[in-house]
Amino acid sequence: MLLIWISTETNRTRYIFQLVIKDLLGIDYRVTTDVDEFKRSEEARLSYGKSLVDETVPHIHSADLLFMRGIDSLDFETSRFDDIPIIFKTYSKNSVLPYDIFAASFFMVSRYEEYLPYRRDEHGRFSSKESLAWSKGFLNLPVVNIWSLQLLSILKTFYPGLSYNTPEYRFEPTIDVDSAFAIRHKGLLRSFGGYIKDIRKGDLHNMVYRTKVISGSLADPFDVFDELHSLHQSFNLRPYYFILYGAYGMHDKNIPTTSEKFKRLIRWLADTADVGIHPSYASNSDPNILKQEVDELSNVLHSPILRSRQHFLKLELPLTYRNLINLDIEHDYTMGFAAAPGFRAGITIPFKFYDLDLDAPGTLTVHPFTLMDGTMKDYLQINDADVVDYTTDLIKTVRKFGGPFGLLWHNETFSETGRWKGWKEIYIRILREAAV
Repeated sequence: MLLIWISTETNRTRYIFQLVIKDLLGIDYRVTTDVDEFKRSEEARLSYGKSLVDETVPHIHSADLLFMRGIDSLDFETSRFDDIPIIFKTYSKNSVLPYDIFAASFFMVSRYEEYLPYRRDEHGRFSSKESLAWSKGFLNLPVVNIWSLQLLSILKTFYPGLSYNTPEYRFEPTIDVDSAFAIRHKGLLRSFGGYIKDIRKGDLHNMVYRTKVISGSLADPFDVFDELHSLHQSFNLRPYYFILYGAYGMHDKNIPTTSEKFKRLIRWLADTADVGIHPSYASNSDPNILKQEVDELSNVLHSPILRSRQHFLKLELPLTYRNLINLDIEHDYTMGFAAAPGFRAGITIPFKFYDLDLDAPGTLTVHPFTLMDGTMKDYLQINDADVVDYTTDLIKTVRKFGGPFGLLWHNETFSETGRWKGWKEIYIRILREAAV
């Protein structure tokens, strides 16, 4: 047991002590604001604040962030410690760390910077290039995990018998189903539109191919779910599928929700994997649309929808998470960047959403992901031959510090058609690296 002294407890200190001390380091702890109790205690001890209350125990000098209310522009210094980037640098000869690890960690996981004014990208998102992690060059590092290990090293020096338990590595495959089928089950009007496009392009070959798929003599290229099931089963993996179940629109092009074949597919997936909602692009700005999509998918599955990931990774804090909480969604998997891999919140493990406007934690658990297929293909334009090595480097990073390696893939990427030709084998090779 670790006893932590602090002059004043706040929602922010309670939240971040739980995350860093308990969730990341597996250390049982309790907090006291009583100086006499702290000094008398024979437990392992740590003090946190502006004042040094006992020079015989490790002390961390605090910045102001965890004792503030509201959201303000922050002025803090960045530096390096043990060759690791740090933020909220402090100057105190009594502090065992040259920075406030708790303020730094809170800044990252609360996504404090996403509540401040920022330039939105073409989809209205907070982009990777707006982030402190990008500008300071540590987006590829789970800095909150690393900072927690720096604290652990110090605590072990003072208390060699202290019991701790850091996160174990695991692989977490997640698949977004933007379009369950490329050609079949899209309805008469959209199928007719497909033929018109082929005629305008003079693409006779694709017209013949389209006809064979619609007639059933050829399999639909996006219908790879049986093969994915067998593959995941061979690695003893239970993936997460996020289903776009909304009306057709410019950015929402899945199968009509009236399709019985689509509904049967969703029910089958729920028997073999965990299924969540992939809220449509349109729903991000309209809670009524979001509610309709969640309710309809719930009716298909005859069970509540507990998991989600935003289509196009459209995440606006705190609005998006509040909308999900209002619909009893318990887990969200959107925490990552479209244009860059790495650690948007600086951490590998799931954590509770902290609503900075309310200055309190919410009920939603945030699951960060590390890498998306489209990031490598569309944003970074990595050569196909280098994709597996690129991914393996990130896998090694997560293995080193523990927690789940979250991979975002699409059924389309596994289709072996068009620009994704060769990516089925890429996915299989990544599974071999990640799952063992």
